[in-house]
Amino acid sequence: MTELTGTEATERLKELVEDIDFAMLTTQDAHGNLVSRPMNTRQMDEHGNLWFFTAEDTKRVAEAQEEHHVGLSYADAKGQRWVSVAGRASIVHDDAKMEELYSPALDIWFAQGLETPGIALLKVTPVEAELWEPAHGRLVLAASMLKALVTKDTPDEDTTNHARITCP
Repeated sequence: MTELTGTEATERLKELVEDIDFAMLTTQDAHGNLVSRPMNTRQMDEHGNLWFFTAEDTKRVAEAQEEHHVGLSYADAKGQRWVSVAGRASIVHDDAKMEELYSPALDIWFAQGLETPGIALLKVTPVEAELWEPAHGRLVLAASMLKALVTKDTPDEDTTNHARITCP
């Protein structure tokens, strides 16, 4: 497993998540259960923060405010890329940032656009992340898996890049 830190880590994480529109946001409910729901990633900024729109009166916001540690899971099954992010969540009310990130596609959830009562931003600051992706392309990975299926062996380890990213 590769270890990435600093600017290199932030840039690699951004490369992976910016092409995957939705993440599963995991919070902890009042009973200690982990609860996940899909969220549309609006941006990963130059500092590595991940931004999402949310309504303030939701369980996800209450849970994120109670226990700031959250998880984000990104999956690109077609590209064979997966990213898991552990981070800290906060609710942000920044009109300029909201204007920068808003698009009419969000009107389905926020009928009055940026004037929707209770609209807010959920910011997740990554602490650590892990990623998995094909080392030599999807076809090599598929061939390795097919070979493993036929030989009843495990796929070759060098067909997948697995990295741990420590965020600044």
